[in-house]
Amino acid sequence: MQVSRAIGDVYMKHAQYNREPINAKFRLPEPMNMPILTANPSIISHPLHPNDSFLIFASDGLWEHLSNQKAVDIVHSHPRVGSAKRLIKAALQEAAKKREMRYSDLKKIDTKVRRHFHDDITVIVLFLNHDLISRGTVQDPPLSVRSDLERL
Repeated sequence: MQVSRAIGDVYMKHAQYNREPINAKFRLPEPMNMPILTANPSIISHPLHPNDSFLIFASDGLWEHLSNQKAVDIVHSHPRVGSAKRLIKAALQEAAKKREMRYSDLKKIDTKVRRHFHDDITVIVLFLNHDLISRGTVQDPPLSVRSDLERL
């Protein structure tokens, strides 16, 4: 859910707000027994294994167009540099394909209008260094961050 959903959409959290003066189109047709939306996070733990080489953190805009396996295949089969950008491009290519248009034509659409063609996509790929993890120490440089703010 969007961050704003945790703050807003109070009518989906508490039944007493699912009535006037909320516009009828935003109200739920049946009373709720419990909140539909909650600020309580869902947390999943996964112990790291030696064959785990990276983590993909992405918004739902990516997963709407790429399966987990497809995303893993893309990252695994290319150089590390540019992995997040490659995932975004693959998702946008799929979005264009679903709309029966070319990727190049999708990119030409103004960003305000493109929202109707695909959701926002944010991706971070974190590569794991098992040598550092097993030693429990970090050598210089402790962190390498690459960022590309170019719009695709």
